[in-house]
Amino acid sequence: MAEISHPPMEQLQDLEYCIDSNPPWAETVALAFQNYILMLGTTVMIPSMLVPAMGGSNGDKARVIQTLLFVSGINTLLQALFGTRLPAVVGGSFAYVIPIAYIISDSSLQRISDHHERFIQTMRAIQGALIVASSIQIILGYSQVWGLFSRFFSPLGMAPVVGLVGLGLFQRGFPELGNCVEIGLPMLLLVIGLSQYLKHVRIFRELPIFERFPVLICVTIVWIYSVILTASGAYRDKPIKTQFSCRTDRANLISTAPWFKFPYPLQWGPPTFSAGHSFAMMSAVLVSMVESTGAYKAASRLAIATPPPAYVLSRGIGWQGIGILLDGLFGTCTGSSVSVENVGLLGLTRVGSRRVVQISAGFMIFFATLGKFGAVFASIPFPIFAALYCVLFGLVASVGLSFLQFTNMNSMRNLIITGLSLFLGISVPQFFNEYWNPARHGLVHTHAGWFNAMLNTIFSSPATVGLIVAVFLDNTLEVEKSKKDRGMPWWVKFRTFRGDNRNEEFYTLPFNLNRFFPPT
Repeated sequence: MAEISHPPMEQLQDLEYCIDSNPPWAETVALAFQNYILMLGTTVMIPSMLVPAMGGSNGDKARVIQTLLFVSGINTLLQALFGTRLPAVVGGSFAYVIPIAYIISDSSLQRISDHHERFIQTMRAIQGALIVASSIQIILGYSQVWGLFSRFFSPLGMAPVVGLVGLGLFQRGFPELGNCVEIGLPMLLLVIGLSQYLKHVRIFRELPIFERFPVLICVTIVWIYSVILTASGAYRDKPIKTQFSCRTDRANLISTAPWFKFPYPLQWGPPTFSAGHSFAMMSAVLVSMVESTGAYKAASRLAIATPPPAYVLSRGIGWQGIGILLDGLFGTCTGSSVSVENVGLLGLTRVGSRRVVQISAGFMIFFATLGKFGAVFASIPFPIFAALYCVLFGLVASVGLSFLQFTNMNSMRNLIITGLSLFLGISVPQFFNEYWNPARHGLVHTHAGWFNAMLNTIFSSPATVGLIVAVFLDNTLEVEKSKKDRGMPWWVKFRTFRGDNRNEEFYTLPFNLNRFFPPT
């Protein structure tokens, strides 16, 4: 039998910078700005979809985008300093769309005839629901309950979950790219060409510029191309959907954004609280917790760190709960979770430095206060981001599947669990999404709207469905007999902070705070 040339490896070896090593300062700042540009896609898309339905104007939308960007910067900084300490960007999440749509359609809010007043009252209702629902993550995180639950995670159980964190976002890839194929397709081909085929080309000294900065280079080229198309009148007589997807002036963000605006808590007024709204929002908080857990696992691998121990994972979830509380206080119109596309960027650039993400948080806060400048970057057409997502979501999915190397994939038990988890994780949410729209509230349609929103949110999340199936089957089918096949010997030492001496290097709190918060 031939010798195995590629044995299982806990840490990836072919990345340039790990979590604690930093590129030169000029390169670090450019990489941080690249992270900022990438997270703008979701930051602009969510308010653009929700604010008009709430009755908000273009000015309201610009202000919400600024607020979401500002709070995302704060949450990213808190997570990188005191949470998991992984290089993970925390931004707005699509997991909250269904509960928010339920709140928007509330009859008491729909009866308000004045559009601006309806927007304000709806925003306050969303804020109240987020503030109450954030307690779920705060309690599960800081009580270590989520960490205790994570002890049931094995490499076999996590492979489909992390894989579905990437694969489950397929609808935001090529389907969105296809809305403006003359912009999206050149972007996709250019990203692949520069980051893969030309990655070893060095124009400036020893810096592989095409591998380090594919997002900045490709976005700049295709953005200029799209500006030329818009200015030349190429979309003048096109359908509204095409104009919205392709034009660089589609959203009136630059004209409506203020030159300077500092977001502050309760800027929309005091939050209003409703039990039904809060219960509906709790489902989105649970979903974002599952999806973020998968993203943390992927980020640790792409930052050349060990898998986050149970204590660190709980700490991160607790701080994420604080982040959702800030979302509710500031009024971001949605909750937070880890940005999957920015996790994928760690692998594409081969840079997993924590400092890069911390500086990118500074860019978010800075451009959120300078409204006009931030709006210029926010005018990038979404198909450009969709082309990036095709590469980056796929990369995160493949990182998840790489956990299978620690398992015995010659075991029929493991094959069944993996296949069933992946298939149902894609198929069940697709079935629920086909029935969901803001008017009907989805497949589950009882007289209790909050219950509808709760179940439709949970079963519309591929990662959540995958976790339910994979973790349940993995911990009930021939468990004792299959410990080695499940890959548990590889991960058992990462259950506790002291289980591996590398954990202290990657996850110790700064400013000597471990004296006051000793890890377990």
